[in-house]
Amino acid sequence: MIRDTSAQDRRIAPVRSRKRLVVGIGAAAVALVVLALVLPGAGRLLSADSAASSARLRIAQVKRGTLVRDVSVQGKVVAAVSPTLYARSAGTVTLEVNAGDKVGKDQVLAEIDSPELANKLRQEQATLDSLGLEVERATIDNRKAEAASHMAWQQARIDRETAEREVERNRKAFEMGAQAEMTVLRAKDALAKARLAEANARHNVQLDRDSLAFELKTRRVAWERQKLLVADLARQVDELKLRSPVDGQVGQLIAQQRASVAANAPILSVVDLSALEIEVRIPEVFAHDLSAGMSAQIDEGGRKYAGEVKSISPEVVDGQVTGRVRFVSDKPAGLRQNQQLTTRILMDEHPDVLIVERGPFVDTGAGRIAYVVRNGTAERTPIQIGATSLNAVEIVSGVKEGDRIVISGTDEFKGAQRVALN
Repeated sequence: MIRDTSAQDRRIAPVRSRKRLVVGIGAAAVALVVLALVLPGAGRLLSADSAASSARLRIAQVKRGTLVRDVSVQGKVVAAVSPTLYARSAGTVTLEVNAGDKVGKDQVLAEIDSPELANKLRQEQATLDSLGLEVERATIDNRKAEAASHMAWQQARIDRETAEREVERNRKAFEMGAQAEMTVLRAKDALAKARLAEANARHNVQLDRDSLAFELKTRRVAWERQKLLVADLARQVDELKLRSPVDGQVGQLIAQQRASVAANAPILSVVDLSALEIEVRIPEVFAHDLSAGMSAQIDEGGRKYAGEVKSISPEVVDGQVTGRVRFVSDKPAGLRQNQQLTTRILMDEHPDVLIVERGPFVDTGAGRIAYVVRNGTAERTPIQIGATSLNAVEIVSGVKEGDRIVISGTDEFKGAQRVALN
């Protein structure tokens, strides 16, 4: 008979109560951890006026630094010198160049054929030649008249000398008793007449000289006036050849080849590519802060070029003002007129101020309210903002360096004083 193992068995106490104890201890520990995690949030929820998800908010830290006020606008490349050539007179235009051709200064670009103006120049030139001949003829006549006047004076002088000798001869004859006194008196009368004639002839010489000089001057004035008229017509005829005022490139051909154009009609434009500027349109709100001489940055293909505000228009059109920005030193190669470039105008700097990233909170709170985040709660705090730029805002009071504020829109807070962030 086989013996069993009953003699080897022993009774073991049940372990159910020990397992229950371990499970109870674990559950208590988990409950304590959950309470530790939940109670602060629950406390915040109970003390807050509202709640919001932090995942949908943008929060930025207040820092100390330099705030640069600037404005970024789109601009187009324009030529600082872009003259348009006009027809000086009505006629037929002949174009010597094509659009896009490079041209040099004083190069003939087009010519206006004006038969009327050319004929008028020839007529006035003929009149000028005629007046010139009259001046020469008057000069010769003056010399002849002066010679005749001088001859009359010399003749009167000779007559006076003859009369003086006749008086002397008659006086001596009278003293010798060979002549009557009456003869002497007649000789003296003849001498007086000769002296008067001589004086009159001498005076006439000067009068004739002045009169002839005046006549010649009158003819010379008419001749000079005609010369000016001919010179002006010659200038007008020469201006029928339209020359480039600058070194550059032909921009637009406004008139067609061999077209009849009126006086002062535009023919073509020339672009000076060596003097390019950026024409920008700036919102009206920045108009009072802008002035000529401000620094600017021009972005072309990722590269920055230094610029300077050249001028600001005093007129507001459609809520914008027009300005010109010029390149300070070098400029991009291959720029074309009307090419679009981004331009950043630097208005001023505020060093060592509290700044925070710019966001919708500036508009939501009208720049007077911000929500400061502390211990998971956003608290409504009165603030005062100063200067603003495209990327940052200066905060004058209400927060300190290191504070974190909600910079996104806070409309969902509905003006609550404390908002719990989940």
